[in-house]
This record gives sequence, C-alpha cells and structure tokens, in this order.
Amino acid sequence: MVQDQVPTSSPAAPAAPDGGWGWMVVLAGFVQSALVFGVIRSFGVFFVEFLAHFGESSSSISWVVSLGIAVLQFASPMGSALSARYGARPVVMAGGFLASGGLFLASFSTNLIHLYLSVGLLTGLGWALVFTPSVAAVSHYFEKRRTLAMGLAVSGAGVSSLAFSPFFQYLVDLYGWRGALQIVAGISLNLLASGAVLRPLAVEGGKPPGDKGGGFCQEPRTLASSFALELLHHRPFLRYVLVFVLVDMGYFVPYAHLVAYAREVGCREYDAASIMSVAAIADMAGRIFAGWLADSQVFSRSVHDLTLWMALTGIALTLVPLGHSLETLMPLGLCYGFFAGALVPLQFTSLVEIVGARYVLAGIGFMHMLESTGALVGTPISGWLRDITGNFTASFISAGAVLLAGSLVLLTLPNYFSCSRPPKTQPPGTAEHQDPKTLESGGLPQQGRNLYQIETG
Repeated sequence: MVQDQVPTSSPAAPAAPDGGWGWMVVLAGFVQSALVFGVIRSFGVFFVEFLAHFGESSSSISWVVSLGIAVLQFASPMGSALSARYGARPVVMAGGFLASGGLFLASFSTNLIHLYLSVGLLTGLGWALVFTPSVAAVSHYFEKRRTLAMGLAVSGAGVSSLAFSPFFQYLVDLYGWRGALQIVAGISLNLLASGAVLRPLAVEGGKPPGDKGGGFCQEPRTLASSFALELLHHRPFLRYVLVFVLVDMGYFVPYAHLVAYAREVGCREYDAASIMSVAAIADMAGRIFAGWLADSQVFSRSVHDLTLWMALTGIALTLVPLGHSLETLMPLGLCYGFFAGALVPLQFTSLVEIVGARYVLAGIGFMHMLESTGALVGTPISGWLRDITGNFTASFISAGAVLLAGSLVLLTLPNYFSCSRPPKTQPPGTAEHQDPKTLESGGLPQQGRNLYQIETG
C-alpha cells in the first residue's frame, strides 16, 4: 500500500455542492438518458418492422441495436477524453447532433448494411459522446446524495420507455417505419438543448474545467493524463468491468426480443408494446428506490446493493419463458424492469468505491468500452438461439444465467465481505509527486489534499 501527499502549497478543489445547479445537471442527465437508452429500449418495435421488411434472420436484425450499443460503449473513452479537454457541454451537444443525424439517415436504408452504418455506427457514436460526460457531471456535483441524484438522472430511460414503446408503434402504424425514424431523429435533437445545461463546476478563480484562460485546470499534457491509462493496470477495476461484460450479454435482450416473444405467444401488437411500458414504469421506480436505499446505507456498501439487484435481475430473466399470455408476462416484465432499473445507478456509484471519485470520468469511459463486447454479442446470440431452437426460451434463460454469473464475480472484489466502507482508491502507476494540476487535467476534480491509498488487488 502506498500513500502520497499533495504538496501543501497546492489549492484544493471545492467540495461537491450536493445541490444548487447540480439539480439542473440531474435534469439534463434525465433528458439525455431518456433520449439515449429510452430509444434503445423501445427499438424492439422497429425490430419487428425490420424483420418483415428486409426478410433477414433474427440474428442479423439484432446486430442493428447491438452495434449501436457496442459503439456507444466502445467509444466512451473518446467521450471522456474530449470532455476532459473541451468540457462536457460542447461534447454532449456534438453527440446529440450525431445521434439525431444517424437516425435520420437510417430512415433511407435499403438494406441492413445501411442500418448498421447509420444506427450502429453514427448514432452509437453520438450516444457515446452524450452519455459518459453527463453521468460524470452528476457524480461531480453530488457526494452525500450521489446515488439518489444518479438514480434520478438515469430514470429518464424508464420514463421515456413508458411513452416511447406505444408511441413508436403508433408512429409506425401511421407513417411506416421510415417516417417514424425521422420523427425520432427530430426528438433526439433535444440532446443539444440538454447538453447546453451542463455548466462545469467552478474552481480556483471561478475558472471552469477546460478554461484556456488560466486557472486551476490545464489541458491534458500526455495521452495517459487524458485517458487515465493507469486504470488498465488496476486489477479490481478490470474485475469490475468483467462483471458488466457479463451483465451486458443479458441485460439488453428483453429490449430487443421481449416484444417479439410476446407477439409469438399470441399477444396483440399494442399489448406486446404495453409490456415494455409496464417494465419502463418499474424501471424508473427501481432506479429511484435503489438510489434512496443506497444513500440510506441499509447495506454497508454500494457494491452489496449492486450484487442484490444484479442477482434478482438474472432470476427475473430466467423466468420470462414461463409467461405465455399477457396476464403472465405483465408481472414478469414488471419484476424485470424494477430489478434491472435498480442496478443502473449502482453501476456508477459503486465504481467510485473501486477507483475513487477523481477517476470516475475515465473509469466510466473505459468501463463502457471494455464491456461493449458483452452488448455486441448478447442480443445476436439470443437471436441465434431463437433461430436454432424455434422459440425464445433458451435466449432468456441464457441471458439470466450470465447476470447471475456476474453477481458471483462481484464476490471476488477486494474486501467485498467487509462491512466497513473501504478507503477511496486510486489506480496504480500514479507518479509519486504528481502535481494536482496534472491530476485535474485528466478531467476529474481532486477531492482533497490527501491522495488515497492504492489498492492493486
């Protein structure tokens, strides 16, 4: 264990305000999660239309959403680095423009390759530039109420899913899938407005991060300081990432295939879409409840809360094939939505326990990049299982199994069974006398004068 001291002549950054303009940042995060993950979750309506229009296999169609999610995650370090250099506001606004543009171009697709490039590549890249900086901004504005604030911010996905699934079905019925995609592209332009709300925290002399006029922060001087490459040598962090590789293999399966499964067992179009709406309501409630529960410290650590919700999500997924009618699928969708929603804010707040608050922006970026492999293969594998078995039973059981496996991997984290909160950590490889300005140039505010103990696992 190594402990280092910041030179006493260096000023410390102010504490997180836990309120004030931070609630506007939470509102911006709410809108951004609604227009990123709300669209992803409701894309199952378009899955059915693509299947009928292009006449391809379920596995091939599944790659459209899967590529978008994978690019979102794989390009997250780019969002982190650009946000560290230029600030979150311009990066998020640029991402909103790309996300909207990709959806608009997708409406002119004549084959699956066009959809892969527009929704998968262009819109996925835009989502990456939107989501990572906005989540990190919420973490910077809150400390004592961080999990609750994060739960409120990411609950936008649940609210929008409630409205988007039946709304997208209505648009498809009225305008066809091409016209519906154009309207969704127009709605996504609201990402630009929400990005403009992301005011950086003021630091010494009132200068915000990334201000070229001077002040406490400077632009990153090296690739390592911009991307925080030392995280790739931090074994607890890499183990934590492995958990979410497994989670992503199963987590997104219902958003691609639950509507199709409901239609397959005899549910009408709008009834099938309403199952996702019920799941969306439960998802929103789960995110807020999990944030409140974690901040109430009923469990000693956020990672313990995360383990509980992850295991319950896996169990709910394995039970989905037991639903053979609207009456049985509704409660299953409700349980899945609540449990799956609850684990989302804890993914980011538990990360602070692993790497420390100063590395949260870079940590989110690398976590999304490395876990992208799970999202990339998860829904295509479930589609492939559907093709070879003739039903979705194996698809949902395997999706639940990988989430249960992820909850078991969490048990291997250092000091997992300790009831006391661990000291905040920083990844190995940090220079022994690193200047606080260099630490700040990585895009993360320094949380005090003492560097935290290093846990290398």
